[in-house]
Amino acid sequence: MKMAMLRGSLRIRLLAGTLFWIAASILVAGWGLSNLFHQHVASQFHAELTTHLDRLTAQLTLDAQGRPQLALALSDPRLSRPYSGYYWQIDLIDASADSASAVGQLRSRSLWDHVLAVPSDTPADGEVHQHRVAGPEGRMLGMVERSVGIDDAADGKEHTFRLIAAADERFMSEPIARFSGTLWLALGVLATGLILAALVQVWIGLAPLRRVRIALGKVREGETQQLEGTFPAEIMPLIEEFNTVLAQNADVVARARTHAGNLAHALKTPLSVLANAAASQGEGSAELARLVGDQVGIARRQVDYHLARARAAATSRTPGARTVLQPVIDGLARAMRHIHAERNIALAIEPFSESLSFRGETQDLQEMLGNLIDNACKWAGSRVELHAHSHGSLLTITIDDDGSGLSVVQRETVIGRGVRADEQVAGSGLGLSIVDDLAHLYGGQLELADSPLGGLRAILTLPVVEP
Repeated sequence: MKMAMLRGSLRIRLLAGTLFWIAASILVAGWGLSNLFHQHVASQFHAELTTHLDRLTAQLTLDAQGRPQLALALSDPRLSRPYSGYYWQIDLIDASADSASAVGQLRSRSLWDHVLAVPSDTPADGEVHQHRVAGPEGRMLGMVERSVGIDDAADGKEHTFRLIAAADERFMSEPIARFSGTLWLALGVLATGLILAALVQVWIGLAPLRRVRIALGKVREGETQQLEGTFPAEIMPLIEEFNTVLAQNADVVARARTHAGNLAHALKTPLSVLANAAASQGEGSAELARLVGDQVGIARRQVDYHLARARAAATSRTPGARTVLQPVIDGLARAMRHIHAERNIALAIEPFSESLSFRGETQDLQEMLGNLIDNACKWAGSRVELHAHSHGSLLTITIDDDGSGLSVVQRETVIGRGVRADEQVAGSGLGLSIVDDLAHLYGGQLELADSPLGGLRAILTLPVVEP
C-alpha cells in the first residue's frame, strides 16, 4: 500500500526523496563534524600533556644523594592544587631499584597522597607513550610518559626515570559533549528549516497542477470549452495538446450532427414521397397503400429513434457541455400549452433555482423533456406538474399527471421501443424509449411510478453542473 501510494503521488515522491537526502546529509554532517572536533580536542589535550612532560624533563635533576628533584617548580598553578585534575609523577625504573620505593619518588602536590599506577612498559629513551589510568577519586586520566636517563655524579652510575604527565579526561570529554549538544541542536534547526523549505517548494512547485485540475473541472462543468489560464512553460505543451484534443472532439461532434441531419433529410424526403404516393392510390390499391403507409411509418419511427440516439451518443461525453434548465423548461411549457390548448391542460411548474443546469447538450434535454411533458399532457385529465431539484451530482426532474396511470407491468412495457400504452392516442411509441436511452447515455435513468395526482409519475435523473 505504501509503495503504491509512493508511486501514485508525485508530491509524496518529491517529499520522500528530499527528506531522505536532508536526513542523510544532516546525519553525515553531524557525525563528521563531531568526529573532527573530538580529534581536535583529543589532540589539544595530549599536546598540553606533552608540553607539561617537556617542562618536567627540562627541570629534572639529581640531588647530592642521587634522588630526583626539579631545578624549578612547574609554573602551572593547577599542578599545585590538590585533586585539580592535572598531575605529574616521576618513577625510578632502574633494574636494581626497589619497586615499592621506586614508584612515585617525586609527585606533584595536586596528587596529594595518591600514587599513579601505570603500565609496566618502558619507553625507549626520548619516546613518548600514551595510556589511560585510574587517578584520584577513581577518575580516569589520560597520561603521557617518557623515560629519561641521568648520570649520578656521586656514584658515577646512570639512573633511569619514568616521567609522567596526566590530566582528568573530563577536560576532554566535557567540551566534546557540549559541542556535540550544540552541534546537533544547530543541525536540528537547520533540518527543520530545510524540511519547511522542501514543503514550501513542493507546494509552490505543484501549484500549477492544482490550477490545471481546477481548469479541467471548469471544462467538465461546462463553464469553458478549453483549458484557460496562465501556466508554466513546462506545462504549456500539455495544455496546448489537451486543448487541441478538445477542439478536435468538438469538430467530431459537429460533423456527427451534420451527418445526422443530412441523413434525416436524405431519408425523410423519399419516405414522404412514398407516403403521399400511397395515399393517392385508388380503391383498387387500398390494401397496397395501407401496407406501404404502415411500413413508411415504421421506417420514419426507426429513423427518428436511431438519429436521436446517434446524436446523443456523439455529444453525451462532450467536455464543457452545459444547459441551463430554466429557459428549456419555459420554452417547452409555452409550446405544450399551445399544442394542447384545446384540452385546457393546466401545466404547473414548481419554482426551482435559476442556476440549476444539466451537464449535457440543449437539444438532448429538449428531446427528453419534450417527450415526457408531451406524453403527460396526452394522458392527463386536467393537470400536469413539473418539479426539478438537485442532490449531490444528480439533477432530478419529476413530471406528474392526473390521468389514469399505468400498472407495474405496463410501466415496464411502455419504455420498450415502439410500444404504446394506447394505440388510439397519436404517437410513434418511441418517446419514452428515446428518453430512456438518452438518459442512460448521460449516466442517468428514467423511472415510472404512481403519481400523487392519481396518474403517472416520470422521474428523470441526469448529471447536474455542480455550483
